[in-house]
Amino acid sequence: MLVCWDQWYPEAARLMALAGAELLLYPTAIGWDPDDVQDEKDRQRGAWVLSHRGHAVANGLPVLSCNRIGHEPSPLGASGIRFWGTSHVLGPQGEFIAEAGTDEPQVLVADVDLGRSEHVRRIWPFLRDRRIDAYADLLKRYRD
Repeated sequence: MLVCWDQWYPEAARLMALAGAELLLYPTAIGWDPDDVQDEKDRQRGAWVLSHRGHAVANGLPVLSCNRIGHEPSPLGASGIRFWGTSHVLGPQGEFIAEAGTDEPQVLVADVDLGRSEHVRRIWPFLRDRRIDAYADLLKRYRD
């Protein structure tokens, strides 16, 4: 399990996969500023889902993400945040197995074939073919 902000980092997903995770689980509370234009809202949610699909593909693992719905006002008088829901279950090739809606609480139930990850990893052996000899700079905040 990786929590909220961790979901954006490919290194975190990879470390979980290398540690033997059978799936990646992201409990989160993410949304947008209700004052943003619709195109911006769509880009933000699209990037969120795309990053999860990328984690699934790059690691050959199912990804499960649960997210709130509804509005939470800001204590500072700003617009607050509108949580966009769309909890989802992705297979190890980034395919949608199930997706919740945006406006109503929902319990999302899906069958996940954990054995399929091994098959997918044979087709796309990304873990095996990594160039670990070239990754030392990942331990630095910025590359020199």
